[in-house]
Amino acid sequence: MRQHQLAPLVDNIVFGEGPRWHQDALWFSDIKDHCVNRLTSDGKIEKIVEIDGEPSGLGWLPSGELLIVSMLEHSLLRYDNNKLSLVANFSEHCGGKANDMVVDQYGHAFIGNLGFDIEAEPMVPAATQVVRVDIDGSVHIAATDIWCPNGMGITPDGKTLLVSQSASTEMLGFDLAADGGLSNRHVYTTLPDGATYDGICVDSEAAIWAANPVGHEFLRALPGGEITDRIDTGNMQAIACMLGGKDRKTLYCITNETNSLDIAEQQRGGMISTARVDVAGAGWP
Repeated sequence: MRQHQLAPLVDNIVFGEGPRWHQDALWFSDIKDHCVNRLTSDGKIEKIVEIDGEPSGLGWLPSGELLIVSMLEHSLLRYDNNKLSLVANFSEHCGGKANDMVVDQYGHAFIGNLGFDIEAEPMVPAATQVVRVDIDGSVHIAATDIWCPNGMGITPDGKTLLVSQSASTEMLGFDLAADGGLSNRHVYTTLPDGATYDGICVDSEAAIWAANPVGHEFLRALPGGEITDRIDTGNMQAIACMLGGKDRKTLYCITNETNSLDIAEQQRGGMISTARVDVAGAGWP
């Protein structure tokens, strides 16, 4: 197994999430700072937009507008010409906060929700669904019986939607049609026993990089489950990752001292670090 070292890039983030490589820059949500940011080439954080709620998943329509998941409101927002507008509300389909999202090449937005209250004591996981929001704002149930759908991606050929489950070691795959329909549910890959998923990204070999917060590591898994690479995050919890840079071989890794949003708001202990890897990013996000 290949081991990689992290190089710190920026800190003083409250709780980073949803990193995306877009227009030669890293974009990410800071959930508890209530904003979407862009990391410029000189390492400075540029605030793109503030929202009243908690931003999470990010994506872009084929026409270029930014889409933002608002966690508390269970809503999808569009940001265009310096204005925010509501695309859709999908509260009736959420068992917990809305969370991560991937937008396919046709503009279908697939959005997960936690399914339960992750801050509750005791925490009681429950199955939930992934919704699909189309360009016209219509909301559809895309997949059911998912155990805390979190990081999502689409393989480089555009034909398979990947959905990680934070309450399972299994990542699910679905055949993805041009109209956004899903079929042929299957297990795409697995993490080792005891590991769990947070954010993911996809590379050109259709392998995934996954954040494993409980294991304090980022792992690269091939379809089927072989682990080929590992990045140790020390005392920091792995939250999300994205392949970027000019050659798409720089893995941007978001970490935090905690995976609790409530605690993170007080600590401001989030970081973005980087590691150089061997296989370039591809697919979505």
